[in-house]
Amino acid sequence: MRKFKLQVQTTIDGYMSGPNGEMDWMTLPWSEDLSSYIDALNKPIGAIVLGRKLAEGFIPHWASQPADEPQEGIDRINNTPKVVISTTLTESPWENTVVASDLVETIRELKAQPGGDIIAYGGGTLVASLIAEGLLDELHLIVNPTAIGAGLPVFGATGANQQFDFVAATPFECGIVALQYAPKKS
Repeated sequence: MRKFKLQVQTTIDGYMSGPNGEMDWMTLPWSEDLSSYIDALNKPIGAIVLGRKLAEGFIPHWASQPADEPQEGIDRINNTPKVVISTTLTESPWENTVVASDLVETIRELKAQPGGDIIAYGGGTLVASLIAEGLLDELHLIVNPTAIGAGLPVFGATGANQQFDFVAATPFECGIVALQYAPKKS
């Protein structure tokens, strides 16, 4: 069975964006050690899961071949099949992407298929739903050394008390720390 991972950028105080969607708190540029860590995390990926709002920026960004990204990473993202979870879209406007409305059924079907791991990159509604439904196998919090005091929380309104086991903490030269957890098995 394929692993399902969540990778999300967060502030020290647990927000994935500011109150108005701001992302100006992110530590950039990344240090080489962090870039290598993220590259290793993404290499075994065979599918990407996104919420609609994130997909609307994420997919066109990578399709535009951003000059500040390595070509290998651009190709990996663009060539990896994507699933957008949405209750408002009925068909995909993007290449190499399908739309699904039933989160739980879709993730269970993806996990049962052969192929590389599956990763979600965040999005508030999607993250809360993934946590509440207990669908994750790995949680990768990329913690930036910034506190913003308010915004969209990583663990907002999940409606669940889910316990996690600590797996690893990896500090990077740029001040970011990657925290890896796995859902506690009952």
